[in-house]
Amino acid sequence: MDDAGETSSSVSLHNTKTPLHKTIPRRKLSMENLDRFIPNRSAMDFDYADYVLTTARKGNELKGEGSPRKEAYRKGLAELFNMNRPRILAFKNKPPVFKTLFPKPTSSTSERTLVAPDIGDDYYLNLLDWGSNNVLTIGLGNTVYLWDASNSSMTELFTIDDENGPITSLRWASDGHTLAVGLNNSEVHIWDVISNRRMRTLRGGHSSRVGSLDWNEHILSTGGMDGVITNNDWLHRLDDHTAAVKALAWCPFHSSVLASGGGVGDYHIRFWNTHTSACLNSIDTGSQVCALLWNRNERELLISHGFLRNQLTLWKYPSMVKMAELTGHTFRVLFMTQSPNGCIVASAAGDETLRFWNIFGTPEVVVNPAPKTNLEPFASFSRIR
Repeated sequence: MDDAGETSSSVSLHNTKTPLHKTIPRRKLSMENLDRFIPNRSAMDFDYADYVLTTARKGNELKGEGSPRKEAYRKGLAELFNMNRPRILAFKNKPPVFKTLFPKPTSSTSERTLVAPDIGDDYYLNLLDWGSNNVLTIGLGNTVYLWDASNSSMTELFTIDDENGPITSLRWASDGHTLAVGLNNSEVHIWDVISNRRMRTLRGGHSSRVGSLDWNEHILSTGGMDGVITNNDWLHRLDDHTAAVKALAWCPFHSSVLASGGGVGDYHIRFWNTHTSACLNSIDTGSQVCALLWNRNERELLISHGFLRNQLTLWKYPSMVKMAELTGHTFRVLFMTQSPNGCIVASAAGDETLRFWNIFGTPEVVVNPAPKTNLEPFASFSRIR
């Protein structure tokens, strides 16, 4: 009994210290011992597999430490896949910063300044316009002058009598030789500059002076001190403004949209659908609206103001987000017009200065590809087969 106990104890101690040396009978493989959901792990040695994998990884790391080429390659991969960035879920690099193709001016310095003596410091006048013929027209008192921007020559068009004068507004038609002239007696005269003669007189549209004019092809819109906008060949009468309508401008990319600006007590810019007479939008600018100019190349609107800051402001349309401000005039910027190509803006104020601003920038020239010539005989005839 004692020998048997000692033998059993020695065998048990030997098995505890060296369990791996114990001979374990292998289970015979048979279809009865297999299960399709439980894999057979009898031939797997996980300890050895872990040792081989970790040893190989450490060996590769030690080999790559002294190779600058591999280190540069590793850093390139890390940068490409954002491995060194602390953000979570960083799947790609930051998007590129977009650059403005036509940056807006931030300087208040004008390109050129001319002296305009005796120009009226009257809010209810529009005495400046630049035609498609590159001729700038300006009204001084009862006289209309023409200044050719190509050679800086000045000529007198006509002088109105004191009973009907003074000149209150001017606007070129798109043809470059027809000029609309608003008068203090509520009349509008249509002049042919080439023949130097008056072609037509419009009466009955207003009860007081005509302070703003604008053409939309053959339709002439007039705004008066009575707060009324009249479209000659008109379908609707617009009378929402609570003060004099000083500024009018047809939208160049929506032929049915007309922008108008009000004076003291109004301060609003209103956008009209001339087909339905509905007011599309109304913006309070906080100061007098003296003149409006559309950018012909982009969806922007330039506004000149009076009190309090006498500035020019550039707005994005239709969001009406203010984009830039230009200052320099010391009096109200009463008159504003743009060059035939739409790039240069001329403004005049009560400080008797005429300033030129390069605010709209150079338009992008799109070159259409030349049509391909077909040298094949009878190319103009359509083929049946």
